[in-house]
Amino acid sequence: MLCDLLISQKSVAIFEGNPEVGPRALGHRSILFDPRNKDCKGIVNKIKKREWYRPFAGIILEEKFSDYFQTCGIKKSKYMTISFECIDGVNEFVPGIIHVDNTCRIQTVSHEDNPFLYELLKHFYDKTGCPMLLNTSFNSAGEPLIQTKKDALTMLYSSDLDAVYFNDQKKIFFS
Repeated sequence: MLCDLLISQKSVAIFEGNPEVGPRALGHRSILFDPRNKDCKGIVNKIKKREWYRPFAGIILEEKFSDYFQTCGIKKSKYMTISFECIDGVNEFVPGIIHVDNTCRIQTVSHEDNPFLYELLKHFYDKTGCPMLLNTSFNSAGEPLIQTKKDALTMLYSSDLDAVYFNDQKKIFFS
C-alpha cells in the first residue's frame, strides 16, 4: 500500500520506532516522495513550508549505490553526510534528489540497518525500476522533528502532506 501511494505521486510520512537523533532523516521520522517526479522538490518544499531552492536528499538500496553514484570506493553512506556526484543520466532519472551541481546527499539502506525502509525501497524498485526515494525530515521549516503521534497527525492535517504511516500499528492516516 505505501509503495502504491508513492508510485501514485503521494507524499508519505513515516513514523517508525524511536525518533532520530541529529539533523538527518534516517527513516524513522521521514517524509518520502517519488524522486522521478520532476516537480517533487516544489511539492515537498510546499509541504514543509520551505524556500523553493532548498535541495533534498535521497535514500537508495545499498547494493545499487555504485550503479547511480560515483562512490570513490565507498560502499555505504549510512547517515546522509556526504554528497556524491551522480553518474550520467541519473539527474534526469531522479531529478527530485539531484542538486544543481549534479550531486546528491544520499543515504544507503541495508536490510540489516533498517529492515522496514529496506523492504519499502525494494518493493518500490521491483515495481518501478527505481531503487531510490526522496527522504527528508518529518517536520515543517523551523520546527523540531516530529516526536509524537499527535505531532504527526497535527502536521498531516495542517499541511499538504498526503499520508502518515504508523509502522507499529501498520496503519495509514490520510489528510
